[in-house]
Amino acid sequence: MKALVYEGVETLALREVADPVPHAGEHLIRLAASGICGSDMHAYLGHDVRRPAPLILGHEAAGTVTGGPRDGERVTINPLVTCGTCPACTGGRENLCPERQIISMPPREGAFAQFVAMPERNLVTVPEDVPLAKAALAEPLAVSWHAARLALAALPGGSDRAVVLGGGAIGLAAALALRAMGVKDVTIAEPNAARRAHLADVCGQTVTDTATQNAPLVIDAVGYGATRAAASALATPGGVIAHVGLGEDAGGLDIRRMTLQEITFIGTYTYTAKDFRDTAAAIFDGRLGPLDWTEARPLSGAAEAFADLRAGRVAAPKIMLDPWS
Repeated sequence: MKALVYEGVETLALREVADPVPHAGEHLIRLAASGICGSDMHAYLGHDVRRPAPLILGHEAAGTVTGGPRDGERVTINPLVTCGTCPACTGGRENLCPERQIISMPPREGAFAQFVAMPERNLVTVPEDVPLAKAALAEPLAVSWHAARLALAALPGGSDRAVVLGGGAIGLAAALALRAMGVKDVTIAEPNAARRAHLADVCGQTVTDTATQNAPLVIDAVGYGATRAAASALATPGGVIAHVGLGEDAGGLDIRRMTLQEITFIGTYTYTAKDFRDTAAAIFDGRLGPLDWTEARPLSGAAEAFADLRAGRVAAPKIMLDPWS
């Protein structure tokens, strides 16, 4: 099969590699679409020691089961593979499984390829009327669904207002999830002018270059010191900061203000299996909107897509790669 292989810092190559071989309890998936995630970009820039070269990146994907009893079934893929037996897994917090693996991180190759092997329990059936490229958004949308759910659970009185820092796919997904959960007033802060215009004109979002209005709920979908500092200042007394982004490790939080104002900080990582299924259902029934804000590119042009993302030349929140072009 053809696959996009990360070979070193800012170096990607389209290679012919062996097809994956499913293990017991797994299915071979013929992929139809794979999205470029911020974590793929971190690896591409050499900032993620968990993803050493050479490696097939990519973990946001959907396709069709090939062979076996589910042959021909259209599925979206939960890329988080867990043990299923530890206290985290049996308690419904699979994302905290100590044995968790995710495709695009050794020992599991990723989805920037024509095929991938996945366990049965990681597949969610996609209705015939839902395009697979839209179903592939389940993974990034689930990240934000999980963050929004945890943040709202920490606000006993709920919230009618929220600020999202960062207008990439995770930030946009957070805004969509919050609205689907009943938060009426959501503003996205995004410094990139082209992306702001896309968010407003194509995605129908309320967007600003710098957030200035305080809110009970702040979601940091970037994760840099500067955005954590902004989140610390924006959260109202008794409010909640949900931290999703992994831009850099340290700095930014105003611990004194957070302590004196009893501001809750929640770190959120990926999603539970239920979050993933709930997100997929929300995609299928339209609660998250038309989801027509992606940009399609061929896998053969993925190196250029990464370079464009690196240079800030992409207005769309998400690039979807077609493994067969």
